[in-house]
Amino acid sequence: MVKFSKELEAQLIPEWKDAFVNYWQLKKHVKKIRLSRNPKQTPHHSNNSDFGFSVFDPIRVAVSKISDHFRNAGGKPEIIQVKSKITRGEDGAVEEEYGTELVQLFSEEDEVKIFFEGLDEELNKVNQFYKTRESEFLERGEILNKQLQILLDLKRILSDRRRKTLSSKLGADFLSRSNSSSARNSDFSETPTEYSDSSTETASQTDEVIAALEKNGVNFVGSATRSKTKNGKPKMSMRIDIPATTPTRTISAVTSMLWEDLVNNPKKEGPGDFINKKKIQCAEKMIRGAFVELYRGLGLLNTYSSLNMLAFTKILKKFDKVSNQQASTTYLKVVKSSHFVSSDKVVRLMDEVESIFTKHFANDDRKKAMKYLRPQQLKGSHMVTFFAGLFTGCFVTLFSVYAILAHLCGLFSATSEASYMETIYPVFSMFALLSLHLFMYGCNMFMWKSTRINYNFIFEFHHNTALKYREAFLICTCIMTAVVAAMVIHLILLSQGFSPRQVDAIPGVLLLFFIAVLICPLNIFFRPTRYCFLRIIRNIVCSPFYKVLMVDFFMADQLTSQIPLLRHMESTACYFLAGSFKTHRYETCKSGKLYRELAYVISFAPYYWRAMQCARRWFDECDPNQLANLGKYVSAMVAAGARLTYARQPTNLWLVIVLITSLVATVYQLYWDFVKDWGLFNPNSTNPWLRDDLILKNKSIYYVSIALNFVLRVAWVETVMRFNVGVLESRLLEFFLASLEVIRRGHWNFYRLENEHLNNVGKFRAVKAVPLPFCDTDSDG
Repeated sequence: MVKFSKELEAQLIPEWKDAFVNYWQLKKHVKKIRLSRNPKQTPHHSNNSDFGFSVFDPIRVAVSKISDHFRNAGGKPEIIQVKSKITRGEDGAVEEEYGTELVQLFSEEDEVKIFFEGLDEELNKVNQFYKTRESEFLERGEILNKQLQILLDLKRILSDRRRKTLSSKLGADFLSRSNSSSARNSDFSETPTEYSDSSTETASQTDEVIAALEKNGVNFVGSATRSKTKNGKPKMSMRIDIPATTPTRTISAVTSMLWEDLVNNPKKEGPGDFINKKKIQCAEKMIRGAFVELYRGLGLLNTYSSLNMLAFTKILKKFDKVSNQQASTTYLKVVKSSHFVSSDKVVRLMDEVESIFTKHFANDDRKKAMKYLRPQQLKGSHMVTFFAGLFTGCFVTLFSVYAILAHLCGLFSATSEASYMETIYPVFSMFALLSLHLFMYGCNMFMWKSTRINYNFIFEFHHNTALKYREAFLICTCIMTAVVAAMVIHLILLSQGFSPRQVDAIPGVLLLFFIAVLICPLNIFFRPTRYCFLRIIRNIVCSPFYKVLMVDFFMADQLTSQIPLLRHMESTACYFLAGSFKTHRYETCKSGKLYRELAYVISFAPYYWRAMQCARRWFDECDPNQLANLGKYVSAMVAAGARLTYARQPTNLWLVIVLITSLVATVYQLYWDFVKDWGLFNPNSTNPWLRDDLILKNKSIYYVSIALNFVLRVAWVETVMRFNVGVLESRLLEFFLASLEVIRRGHWNFYRLENEHLNNVGKFRAVKAVPLPFCDTDSDG
C-alpha cells in the first residue's frame, strides 16, 4: 500500500506546492510526540514493569477513564479548543485566523503545542491561499461573462447588418421590376417609404447596441458615425481592436483582416466596414480559450481543496493514534467549516462555465463541450516502447554491419577517403546530429517528468498532442535506423561495382523522404508535433516580426548549438541542386566566393535570430536585461566570424583576434548560463553558490554540472590548435566537437527549464493567462 505522503506528492499541483499543507513537517512533529511519549527501554530491565511503561501512562489511564465516563454519559470530552479571530490585512481584506488552545492534559507537552501551532499555521495558509485564488477566478469569470455578452451583441449586429443588406437588395430588385412594368399601381409607391422607416429603426437599434458596447469596454474606431454611400444609404464604420499576442493570432487578426478589407472590398469608400466575420471568429476563439483555462483553473482549485482536506484528516488521525486521544473530531469540524472547504463558489462557477460553454461554444452538445473542458489524458502505448527497442536493436546491428563492410571495402583508405567524406559525410552526419539532439530532448523530458517540472505548461503544449519522451526516443531510433540502413545499401552497391555517380543519389533520396514526412498533411507520424515544429521555425526565421514565446526562444537557443548541422545542410543542398552528385565533383561546392559568404551567413543566422528575439522582447517588455542578452549573441557572432576568417587566413593577427573575441564571448555566455538562465551563483543562498530552491536533492550534481558546462563551453580552443591530421580524422574530430555541443545544450536545457519552473512556482502560476479581445476602457483611462 502506497503511503499517503507519496500519494500527496504525486497528486499535488507543482506550481502550488508551497501553498499545500506541509504534511511532511507535521508528520515529523507527530513522530517527535511519539518519541517523547515512548522512551527507549533499557535492555537489562526489559522484563521489569517499572521500566516497561511510559511516564505518561498514568495520564493515559486517567484520560481513558474520563473518556469512558463521558462516553457512557453520552458526552465527549473537549481535548482542544480551536478559536478564530477576524483581522484585516494590509490591503484592507478581511482575514480569518485560527488558533488552538490545549487543555491541561496537553498544556505541559511542548511537542504537542508545537504540533498544533504548526497545524494552525498550515490551516491559515491554505485558507488564505484558497480565498485569494477563488477571488481571482471569480473576477475572471465576471470579465469573461462581459466579454461573451459583447461577442453576442457583435454577432447580432453582424446578423442584422447582413439581413438589412439582403433586404435592401431584394427591395431594390423588386422596385426595378415594378418600375419597368407598364402597370402603375399606387399601392407599390409606399414600399420604399416603409423600407426606409424599417432601415432607420434598425440603424437606431444598432446605434443603441453600439453605445452599450462602448460602455462595456469595446473599442470602436469611428463608432456611431454614419456616412452615406453614392446611393444615399447610411453606412456604418466600426472596428474591433483584437490584440495579436501570439503568432497564430497575429495571422488571423491582422493578415486575414487586411486581406478581406483591402482585397475583397477594394472599392469601398471611407474607413470601411470593420466588423466582419473573421474578426468575430478570432474574438470567439480567444474567449473560448479563456473559458477553457478558467475551467481548468477552477478544477485545480477544487483539487487543491480536496487534497488539503485529506491531508488534515490523515495527519490528525496520526496524532490521535500517537496521543491515544480523539482530538481530530474537534479540529476537523473547524477545518470543514473553514472557507476552503465550506465555500461552494468554485463548484457553482464550474457548473456555470459548463452550461455557458455548452450553449455558446458547443451548440448545446455537452459531450462535445466536455472534450474541450475536460480532455482525456491519453495513456502511453506499449507499442511505442516496443518499437523504440526494436529500432534500437536494428540500429546497433546495422551499424556493426556498416563498420565491417567499410573495413572490408577499404573505404577509408587514402585514395577514397577524401571523396567519401566530402560527398557522403555531410548528409549522414546531419541526420546523426539531429538524432542526437532528439535523444537529448527525450532525456530532458524524462528528467522533467521525473522531477515534476511541468514542461508542457511552460511551453504551452497541449497534453494530448505533446511529444512524450518515449516517442522522442522512437523518432530518434527510427531516423538512425533508416540512415544507417541507407549507408549499408550505399556501401553494398559500391562493392558490387556500381559507380559513385549512380549510388550517390541515395543520401539525397533519403533527405527528400524525411522532408516529405515532415510536411506531410496526413494525420500520421506525430502531425501535431511536426506542424508545431514548422510553426516555431517560421517564427524564428521571421524574427522580430512575431511576439516571442517561451518555446520560440528555447528552440532558437537549440539552433545556436546546431550550426554544424546547418552548414552540412547547405553543402548537401549545393551538392544535389548543383548536380555535383552526377559528376562526382565535390569541389564545386567547396570553392568560390558564394561558398565563403554562405559560410558566414549560416554561422551568423542562429545568433542573429536569437538577437532579434531579444530586441523584440525588449520592445514588448521594456526589460533592459533583454538588451544585455542581445549583446551576448552579438559577441558570439563576432567570435564565430573571427574563427571563420582565421580558418582561411591563419595569421598571427587573426589568431590574437580569435583569442580575444572568443574569450569575451565565452565569459559572457558562462555568466548568462549560470546566473540568468540557471539562476545559480547566488552568494546569499542557503545552498552555497547555488540558489535557495533546488529540485535535485543531491547538491553535488549542480557543482558537477557547472564544471561540465564550463569545459564544454571552451571547446572552441580546438579551432585555434591546428592539428596536422588527414581528412578522415578532421571530419571525425569535427563531428565529435559538434556532438559535444549538442550534449552540452541538452544538459543546459534541464537547468534552464528547472529555473523557469521555479519562477512559476514562486508566482503560483499554474494556469495560462489568455488575452481577451475587448479592452476595458475604464482601466485604460
